[in-house]
Amino acid sequence: MAVPDGTGLPEFCRGLCDDAAVFPPGLAPLPDAVSHHLRYRGSPFAELVGPLILPVSALGELSGHLESGHLDPVHLNSRHLESGHLDVTITAPAGPATLPAAFAAAGELLVTLHGVEVAMPSEMSPAEFFTTLESACAGREPETVFVEIPRDDRRPESIAHCARGGYRAKFRTGGVKAELYPDETELASAIRAVVDAGVPFKATAGLHHAIRNTDPETGFEQHGFLNLLLATEAAAAGAGADQVWALLAERDPDVIAAGVSAVDGPAVRGLFRSFGTCSVLEPLAELIELGLVPSTMLGAAE
Repeated sequence: MAVPDGTGLPEFCRGLCDDAAVFPPGLAPLPDAVSHHLRYRGSPFAELVGPLILPVSALGELSGHLESGHLDPVHLNSRHLESGHLDVTITAPAGPATLPAAFAAAGELLVTLHGVEVAMPSEMSPAEFFTTLESACAGREPETVFVEIPRDDRRPESIAHCARGGYRAKFRTGGVKAELYPDETELASAIRAVVDAGVPFKATAGLHHAIRNTDPETGFEQHGFLNLLLATEAAAAGAGADQVWALLAERDPDVIAAGVSAVDGPAVRGLFRSFGTCSVLEPLAELIELGLVPSTMLGAAE
């Protein structure tokens, strides 16, 4: 796959970056997050950007800002917002019981509800969770529902339920504490499990760079979002756990860039759907630095 000569983006990175600006460590104020998101969606690199990710608790605040005109009027009057093209995905960390009220609140806003991400409460069994989820999401397409897969012995059953119900999976790949980062062995096993089950997935938290790295401030071992892309492709091709592990652990930028330049974009992205980032511009800059995206995008972003 050659880097496009013009301003187009290669297929592997279209819709790759979910805009999670309001979450840690970015913690952008909601009006800023919405205004920046609308600017990105009107830019030459718009195809890189997925939906704006918001917690259920932010819907009331979003309604207030839209009604009061607290948003930047240049962006508030954009064609995206006027036509309901503020694509929003909502997260439900408390579980599916909060979804009916969230759906009702979102329905009153000038937004397009792109999807939902639902966590499984620690006290819930997979059977109980998916029964509640099915009721809460009645009438909605299951492929718009991402289930946060727990990092415990409920994982196999949860993935099996996703496969049967047509739901998608979500993996947490980091956080504000070292123990929130799954190591290569755990993540390789999780990727193999969803690929084998035919369950597309997204990832969130801790993916601050394109390539596997050690954070110089915290010392945390951080996964690279391009490592995940290559690991997913390898798993889909039947690679064993050791090969998937090795791709997650790879730190050589030249090795990663060469691998990504040869990926079958539509095939791998059918499995690895996206990842959440609190800064869309940082992944864009790294993709440009690796020679995977045209440098003209950087000027468009500034």
